[in-house]
Amino acid sequence: MAGALFYIHIERSAVCKSPRTTADSAALPDFFATIAAPQEEHVLRRLYYCGLLLLALALTVPAGCYFWITWSSRDYLYNSVAEIPARRVALVLGTAKYTTDGRVNLYYRARIDAAAALYRSGKARYFIVSGDNRSLSYNEPAQMRADLIAAGIPSARIQPDYAGLRTLDSVLRADRVFQLQDYIIVSQPFHNARAVFLARHHGQAVVALNAADPMLFKYRLKTQVREVGARLRAVWDVLSGKEARHYGEPIPFPREDMPE
Repeated sequence: MAGALFYIHIERSAVCKSPRTTADSAALPDFFATIAAPQEEHVLRRLYYCGLLLLALALTVPAGCYFWITWSSRDYLYNSVAEIPARRVALVLGTAKYTTDGRVNLYYRARIDAAAALYRSGKARYFIVSGDNRSLSYNEPAQMRADLIAAGIPSARIQPDYAGLRTLDSVLRADRVFQLQDYIIVSQPFHNARAVFLARHHGQAVVALNAADPMLFKYRLKTQVREVGARLRAVWDVLSGKEARHYGEPIPFPREDMPE
């Protein structure tokens, strides 16, 4: 009898406790879901705002660098030979003479024409041609020198700079190697702005002559996209104190014994 009563007691306990246990088990996922939902929403909100911040930086930093260079160099760029002040030396920044499809590079042709116009007008008497000299088959300074000679500038008045690997290298070497701080830079307007920015931030008193800028859309679009990155790098070069890759022994140019 006692055994039967004990069995009934166990059965009743199981019956009484079973519903509460099932209900509690069902409530646990809802409880944790209630806690997890606000946390997940908070994380997503933070990711959203972080994304917006990164997007804003990705747009404003390049734009800020671009317009800083444009604004700071605007007073030193000249569009005509008649307006630009005379200097003894002009620095012609290099580029390839031919495009990848074998045509003459219009940017190159315009720089050669602008340099020749400076010489004919008496606004510059000597020229440094600075560019890349990566191999025997690719030599920007040698090509520019040959074309300036063909344009009527005496060979003795042209000094190649074979280590002008970047615009920064060209302007820093003009000072440290060729002992120049007051000269004319020759390139297209977008390039001149960056070169003047770099040179003047290193204490040089340069001005620039804007060579003709090809107006073909396919050239301008590609060039402007590349220029955004180039200006970002130029600002970083100034802020970080970047130096030219190569200097070497000074080569004063023009020499004191050279005529005006």
